[in-house]
Amino acid sequence: MTIFSAYITNLGKYNEGELLGKWHDFPTTKEEVQKTLKEIGIDGRRYEEFFITDYDCEVGDITANLGEYENIDELNYLATKLDELSKHEWEIYEAALGSGEYSGSIQNLINLTENLDCYDYLSGIENDWDIGNYWIEESGCYDMKDMGQLANYIDYERFGRDIRLEEGGTFTYKGYVRCNGESFYEDYDGRNVPDEYKVFAMPKPQEKVTTKAKPNRDRGAR
Repeated sequence: MTIFSAYITNLGKYNEGELLGKWHDFPTTKEEVQKTLKEIGIDGRRYEEFFITDYDCEVGDITANLGEYENIDELNYLATKLDELSKHEWEIYEAALGSGEYSGSIQNLINLTENLDCYDYLSGIENDWDIGNYWIEESGCYDMKDMGQLANYIDYERFGRDIRLEEGGTFTYKGYVRCNGESFYEDYDGRNVPDEYKVFAMPKPQEKVTTKAKPNRDRGAR
C-alpha cells in the first residue's frame, strides 16, 4: 500500500536549468530507490545530490510537515510505521496531527505512531456544544431522567467549553482530541534509523561491456 509519494528531483540538473525528477512511492525498497535515482540521472559521480519538490498524500497533514531535503531512509521508516496502523489508529493519528503536537519534523511524525495511546479521541465532535452534549447525554456519566425538568436548562455549549479548557483538548477536522496524561516516549532519536527500514543506496555503476577485437583472418595472406 502506498502511504505517500515524493517527487525526487536531481539537484545538479535543477541547478543547470533542467527539472529532472520522478514520483516515488513509500514504503519502498532499496531496488526501487536505486531504479528511481538512476532514471533521474543520480549516478554517485557527476550527480549525487537530490531534493524533493513535492509530496502527494491523502492522509491529513503529514506531508505539510515534510521538507525538501528529507532522508530517504526516514521517509521509508515513517511510511512503513503508518502502513502498520489500523483504521482506528489512523483516525487517532490524524487527529493528533491536527492538534499540532508532536508534528513539525519527521522525527516527531515517526514517534507519534508509537504513542497513540497518549490521546483520547472523539470522532464527529466539532464544537463546544458537541462536547457538552456528548458528556451529558451520550457518555452515560449523567442520568437525564433523574434531572427531570432541570435538563431543559443545561447550557451544553458552556459546559463543553469548560471541559475543553480543563482538558486542553483541540478540535481537528477529524474530531476532538486531547492528551490523556500518558507519557510520550521518543523511541526514535532522529539519527539512527533501524536497519530494517534502510533503503537508500546509490545506483550500481553499469559494468562496461568490453569486446575482444576479432583477429584479422587475412593477416599474412599472400
